[in-house]
Amino acid sequence: MATAILAWQAPRVAKPAPGFTLSDETGAPVSLAAFHGKVVLLNFWATWCGPCQEEIPWFVEFESELQPKGLAVLGVAMDDDGWDVVKPFAAERKINYPLMLTSNYVSRLFDPDGVLPTTLLIDRDGRVRFIHTGLIGKDEYRKEILQLLEAKEGSAI
Repeated sequence: MATAILAWQAPRVAKPAPGFTLSDETGAPVSLAAFHGKVVLLNFWATWCGPCQEEIPWFVEFESELQPKGLAVLGVAMDDDGWDVVKPFAAERKINYPLMLTSNYVSRLFDPDGVLPTTLLIDRDGRVRFIHTGLIGKDEYRKEILQLLEAKEGSAI
């Protein structure tokens, strides 16, 4: 199993996740606010990033298994070549969750240091509860996701 490169856990009193709207591959807007009431795994990644490639199958599995319990997985691609590289990559890996291309604004909000992958786990109230930069283990993600899914809206974890 790979080890974390700088894993960081958000403080107990978590801050609200910054709002944003990006376009999916069809040009339709995808807003983080639309997922309020769900636990959100927000992953910043790129097709050329080895650790990103390793964790994407886990996120596909989480989306299939835990979406009915209230999980939403969102992927924000950081590729300079845009949809030309992201679409075939996503099709080959059968990514089953919404993908968007980043903007400079969103990149600065969520990934100011440019470390990939960067993954945030956001609770049902829209507060960032966990932030991971670099690759962590699948079991750690699952544990944190389940913790957030089991918490009631408005509760402190």
